[in-house]
Amino acid sequence: MLENERYGEAMDLLRFLLQCQGQDQRHYEEWQALLEWLEAAFPGHIPGKTDDGQGEAEEEGPSEDEMKRQNVQAKLAEDQFYADKLMHTAMQEPFSEQNMLALEQLSYLEGPEIDEALVHWLQNHPLHPLLQFRVLQTLRKRGMQGSIELLREQERARIEVETVPLGPDEFPPQIGLITERVGGQTEVQEPALYYFAQELWTQFIMAIYGTEDYYSIVDENDETVDIWAAALHQIVSESLTGSRSDEEIRSMYGVTDTMRFRFEQAYRTMKQFVAAGANV
Repeated sequence: MLENERYGEAMDLLRFLLQCQGQDQRHYEEWQALLEWLEAAFPGHIPGKTDDGQGEAEEEGPSEDEMKRQNVQAKLAEDQFYADKLMHTAMQEPFSEQNMLALEQLSYLEGPEIDEALVHWLQNHPLHPLLQFRVLQTLRKRGMQGSIELLREQERARIEVETVPLGPDEFPPQIGLITERVGGQTEVQEPALYYFAQELWTQFIMAIYGTEDYYSIVDENDETVDIWAAALHQIVSESLTGSRSDEEIRSMYGVTDTMRFRFEQAYRTMKQFVAAGANV
């Protein structure tokens, strides 16, 4: 987060960690020290404050999005090959945060040749499904219309570019029901588990967007919510503790024996995603 100047998000994460219980006291001291340094160094990223520590200015300047656009356009004016360099960076391997930053900058450039290159990359290279989604988001930001057919999780999927969600709030409300269900079981007693469940679910949903699993969740019923919430809880619990107590977790979410097969399917799908590397 700090390397990519996401200071506000870093502060929010540190505040959350300081509320969690059961960690070594040394960790709390380090988190508190880092939070205090961030707040002093970057007061403009504290809600309700600007860089001088005062209240929000009455007259707002350009939005962050517009400032990014102006910055990219300025670089293009200095270097006629800047778009090509961004495209090369976005597509180079191994994939890293630099790929994501290049994709974000490409969203502020004009030209159908960029759309064509990104679509060709999507359709002809075996990309991680989460990276595929990032590219689809870039195409939507660029204003591309129409649909793209590509392989998503070994499925042939047709994606309407103009409907690709740009943030969690643009997904159907059914998607949020899963983490709400997990929160009901963990938010008070296991806040760390709930935090990581939210993070994993966000990434997982982006990775399966447009697949049969995605539409089965969107066309939710109570059983579907229980099954996916239990599978999510199980995966995160294993990651944090290394132990598996699926019978207890299935009982917490009312997953009966008749629902167990679907639970195992959901569990395996999420497990495969985590094993493939979620943080792309």
